Amino acid sequence: MQDFFYKKNGLQFECTRCSACCRIDPGYVFLSLNDLDSLIKRMNMTKDAFIKKYCRIVTIGENKRLSLKEKPNYDCIFWSDGGCAVYEDRPFQCRSYPFWNSFLSSRNAWEKEALSCPGMNNGKRHSVKVIEEWLKKRDNENYTLEDIL
Repeated sequence: MQDFFYKKNGLQFECTRCSACCRIDPGYVFLSLNDLDSLIKRMNMTKDAFIKKYCRIVTIGENKRLSLKEKPNYDCIFWSDGGCAVYEDRPFQCRSYPFWNSFLSSRNAWEKEALSCPGMNNGKRHSVKVIEEWLKKRDNENYTLEDIL
């Protein structure tokens, strides 16, 4: 159950491009249809070639999702030379971080994530309206594998 702790004053966050959220720990970077289209254009590849080279299929609950691959050390497949090689076209999941339901579920969850992210609780203050727009857009960007392929 969410305690909506952010509804009083919003939250501060400004990405420092430290790359802590895209390296070292295993995880999924789910792609929406929009993400896939943007990355395919950026890489000048066919859909099939891009998926074969950069993606994996994962099962979450009863759904199959398309996720970016990780390197053996768990860095994102697009992390290189100290940063994101596709930053301008990074997936919505990356752009919407840290305004995810899992971190907004409680003050404790937010503060726990902030221990690994120097941009949280610093920089620009995001209003409740902006945060809820991120959440709504994130819900609209969730696609199953069948939607994408």
